[in-house]
Amino acid sequence: MMNKFWIAAIALAVVGAGGAWLIAAPEGQDGVLPYRDATVVADGKELYVAQCAACHGLRLQGEPNWRERDGEGYLPAPPHDESGHTWHHPDEQLIAITALGTEKVVGNGYRSRMPGFGDTLSPDEIVAVLAYIKSTWPREIQQRHDMMNAPAS
Repeated sequence: MMNKFWIAAIALAVVGAGGAWLIAAPEGQDGVLPYRDATVVADGKELYVAQCAACHGLRLQGEPNWRERDGEGYLPAPPHDESGHTWHHPDEQLIAITALGTEKVVGNGYRSRMPGFGDTLSPDEIVAVLAYIKSTWPREIQQRHDMMNAPAS
């Protein structure tokens, strides 16, 4: 079992990898996710279908009643479309959740069935999946998410 030191170290490494994407973000786009890059988005869609759609749905719709805990105390998989809360989180947090799993990122005994994919997907593949998800949001939501990711000036 990993102790908190190693969890923190992995989280910092994931955020650092995301930071490299931030530096290389396309002109006019704030954040790490290259959601306007058709090649990355296409790769991300394939990975999403293979790794994520079983829980989050082919149309990113999530599971029914995703805001209500089940009998074991777990929340169903949320939607990743604009009706969900994915776009409420900055890129680095989304990358960390995807790589490490929700329980490890949230901590404090939070329970989630969302596993970490850091051993299954490379950092570039995680970014591609998240870029695909973001590419499906309405432009207004993309812009709001970009503002959340904008560097403080």
